Amino acid sequence: MLAALALATVALGPGVGTPAAADGNEAPGAPLAARSLAAGAQHTCALLPAGTVKCWGLNHVGQLGQGDTANRGDGPGEMGAALLTVDLGTGRTATALSTGRLSSCAIRDDQSLVCWGRLYPDISSVSIGDAPGEMGDALAPVLQDVTAVTAGDSHVCALRDDGTVWCAGHNANGKLGRGNQTHSLTMAPVDLGAGQTATAVTAGVNHTCALLATGAVKCWGQGNLGQLGLGANDNRGDAPGEMGDALPPVDLGTGRTALAVSAGGFATCALLDDHSVKCWGNNTAGVLGQGDTDHRGDGPGEMGDALLPVALGTGRTARTISLGSDHACALLDDDTVRCWGSNVEGQLGLGDTDRRGDGPGEMGDDLPPVDLGTGRTAVALTTGHNHSCAFLDDGTARCWGGNGAGQLGLGD
Repeated sequence: MLAALALATVALGPGVGTPAAADGNEAPGAPLAARSLAAGAQHTCALLPAGTVKCWGLNHVGQLGQGDTANRGDGPGEMGAALLTVDLGTGRTATALSTGRLSSCAIRDDQSLVCWGRLYPDISSVSIGDAPGEMGDALAPVLQDVTAVTAGDSHVCALRDDGTVWCAGHNANGKLGRGNQTHSLTMAPVDLGAGQTATAVTAGVNHTCALLATGAVKCWGQGNLGQLGLGANDNRGDAPGEMGDALPPVDLGTGRTALAVSAGGFATCALLDDHSVKCWGNNTAGVLGQGDTDHRGDGPGEMGDALLPVALGTGRTARTISLGSDHACALLDDDTVRCWGSNVEGQLGLGDTDRRGDGPGEMGDDLPPVDLGTGRTAVALTTGHNHSCAFLDDGTARCWGGNGAGQLGLGD
């Protein structure tokens, strides 16, 4: 579905959100204000104001947390009030969400981390939430004292309240940061270096990055396409002696530090302290926003001051950045959303399937913003495999791009 010119509001149930003007493609039911959104490969979850969670889209391994394997959002009458909240346990609410390829995770109000779906599909066939009796009080916490979570393709990492990063799951290429390639179903801490703590963590397909309290970024795991930003194509974290103080930070440029970092399929983007955006790694589809398809970060002399910021438009800076499988979206200082990279299913929201950022004259002022509806602006955004969603100023959500499993929540 190409939904750039007729983006319908995602119907999450009756509530306080005010729907955008009707455009002839409205999903049934009144929209409900959302606090945040998380887009997985082919499913999407929303954290609602009361701390409840609703998920829709692909559900073949229980990633929607409904105790069955039926998709939601791909047929009429499945959204709105008909879409049940995820049972997080007696008296429990959520404070944060993350969605992986086949999984969903929530941090509960007691700082416990719970996940459902198939958390580590490359090493385990265990699914949670695909049958009755597996959700609610039956959910066993993955980790305690958690303040942030990121679900990757087949691994999960969490930030604890002491600033330590813990990871578990598939460990090919060393993305768990343990100095080996041994898979593990048990969370263990990552060595970030002497005295180093993190403020955020983000997981890609086969790599992981942490934003340190100093504003530095460290990445580990698969580095074949430069996604670690180290000016080489070697893996890090898959052999002894590569983590901790031996793992250098990404060179972001003279005097530059990071405010946020987002790991995608095989690339990474950082929001810098001057609110510019720099991206490195795989650039086959132009996701680095450089007007070409050359990878960055996989060879010497490509990082630091040599890595140009993404051109977002004259005078424009970014507030947030989200990197999907092979496309990126940024929320700008004027509350608009601009997306670039792969566009095979309309995930850039521009009413076509043409890539942006892989050729000259496609970025900056030449890159139009996503049409979110008359008078509507964005507050937050999220990107999945081939779809994107924005949380709007009226508390509603709109999604565009691939919709093969109902992940846009439009009932088709």
